[in-house]
Amino acid sequence: MEKVLTRRRPRVPSMGRFGWLMALYAENHERLVRLFDPASLAPGRYRSDVPGALTVLLDVVEQHPYTTELRLSYAMLDPVTGQPDPSAHLRLYRDAGQVEATHCYVGRRWQDVIGMFPPPDEVVDHRLRMNTFLGKWLQYLDDQGHGLATLGPNPDDARLDRSKAGATG
Repeated sequence: MEKVLTRRRPRVPSMGRFGWLMALYAENHERLVRLFDPASLAPGRYRSDVPGALTVLLDVVEQHPYTTELRLSYAMLDPVTGQPDPSAHLRLYRDAGQVEATHCYVGRRWQDVIGMFPPPDEVVDHRLRMNTFLGKWLQYLDDQGHGLATLGPNPDDARLDRSKAGATG
């Protein structure tokens, strides 16, 4: 009788999508803290001006004991909504060393994009897309020279004027 040999492959741990998402959160935390150190900022609107680049707005919405709520956007307005766009709403978890993009659409939360009761896979996919976008955006801002050295309080701390932001309509 012939003996059948099967090769066993050693089990190499792999990172699932949820693990990948948590790694994105940690990577985005490092990038955001290196760029703007938002945990050290008082609530209010800040702007970063770099010659030859778009002005970046950083709204520190609220400082909690372990988290910071933020909005990151350019000084451009969406012509339809009148809100800064693109923009990302962020939650910085200081104790866990993570940053989560909670939503990236003007006036739309994840429930508006994927529905109230999406399957878990769809939620993870949506969060992966948003946080991948955030990581690329933060890297782009860093490459352009934005950072603590270019960040200061917004002089008027008011909503953008549509004519200055280049929006039409």
